[in-house]
Amino acid sequence: MNTGVKITAFAAALAATFGTAYGVGKGVGPVEEPAKAGHGEHAAQEPQKKEEGGHAGHAEGATTAASALPGGLQISQDGYTLAMETPTPAAGRSTLKFSIKDAAGKKVTAFSTEHGKQLHFIVASRDLNTFRHLHPVKAADGTWSVDADLPAAGGYKAFADFKPAAPGAKGITLGADLSVPGAYAPKPLPAAAPTATVDGYQVRLGGVLDPGKAGELRLTVTKGGKPVTDLEPYLGAYGHLVALRDGDLAYLHVHPNEGGPGPDVSFTATAPSAGTYRLFLDFQHEGKVRTASFTVTAGANGKAPAPAATETGETGEAGHDAGGHAHG
Repeated sequence: MNTGVKITAFAAALAATFGTAYGVGKGVGPVEEPAKAGHGEHAAQEPQKKEEGGHAGHAEGATTAASALPGGLQISQDGYTLAMETPTPAAGRSTLKFSIKDAAGKKVTAFSTEHGKQLHFIVASRDLNTFRHLHPVKAADGTWSVDADLPAAGGYKAFADFKPAAPGAKGITLGADLSVPGAYAPKPLPAAAPTATVDGYQVRLGGVLDPGKAGELRLTVTKGGKPVTDLEPYLGAYGHLVALRDGDLAYLHVHPNEGGPGPDVSFTATAPSAGTYRLFLDFQHEGKVRTASFTVTAGANGKAPAPAATETGETGEAGHDAGGHAHG
């Protein structure tokens, strides 16, 4: 059955100020004031069985105002903090290091495995033109490290999506700013288009994304005009979808409804507010993970969202190794 993901929340509009040289990460663009709402749970998925607790930022039973916010808007939550050891990496390929610290300031070393990993790490540029889904390696002392290609100067945001291996712990998504020094030339948000193209694959997005109302998003994967019906499981699912809200980069990470290995991968989601979102779909075929990127407007008179294609950038080794694959 199609058990959808419902992700709703508060948010506050942010603004950004940019100079000719960039030194610190800042938000960009205002977003509309959303209505108050709550969290939901993950969609059912194939071939992975439904996991308890869900992904970070989507757990039920949140009782604090902090927990009611969309994922990624805070650097600290529920006694845990994302501590970046490399907050100002150089442009190009560099190593990012960070840790998750508990309320006592100690590095956390024990995490629950969620969707094949103890921690999921995302880096996106503030203008939403660059997206990196990475898989860092944890040292014995709790320090995580991963190589990342950040192509240009400017503001980026790092997201750590995890569940501590502690009694009663829930999934959390924390966010921290990164600043790549240098002359900053922000790019406009990619325009809408009906299909995204990546490495010879075409991915078409259809459906409705409405604020405060559940709707289905269906992504159809084809290659050379033929449907791809043998998508491969990646982290236990046939597709992973990350959505970031323009302005504050509020984060939601969902998995597909039940279904086969293509050509359709569907999701049920509720936007936390009206506004513009960037969607990033990871899918694996012939041993390689690729990402299709879209721009979607929620609250556009109930019409189906208009997707936009962007270049996805480099892709690393098959299976998401420690260096991760890149999406820009």
